[in-house]
Amino acid sequence: MKQDTHTTARIAEINDQCRRQCMMPVFGTRVPCQIVMTQGMAALGPEAQIRIAAKVRDFDSFDTDNDPYGERDFGAFEHEGRRIFWKIDYYAPDMEHGSEDPADPQQTVRVLTIMLAEEY
Repeated sequence: MKQDTHTTARIAEINDQCRRQCMMPVFGTRVPCQIVMTQGMAALGPEAQIRIAAKVRDFDSFDTDNDPYGERDFGAFEHEGRRIFWKIDYYAPDMEHGSEDPADPQQTVRVLTIMLAEEY
């Protein structure tokens, strides 16, 4: 089912807010968003994790290849010779089911996963 332009724009806006929470305090309303790093990311150490999280926060290279639905829920970039992926998944507040309405932050918990490309 295709979403309307307003719904897609709202999801993209909330996803951007989620990514911004990666590295900086967010004033005002926070978006329910959990940030997870994979084992491969953990092995890189805290300094690399901080630099990578900053790149996720600032990512703006969205195009039709990495963002075909316009939700800004996936990105990929190089960091010190390694390919890094990040993605946002949408869950219901019980964290056991997918969200029925990702455009509604009251019904959706976002999980932002940062990983090495080979872990995908």
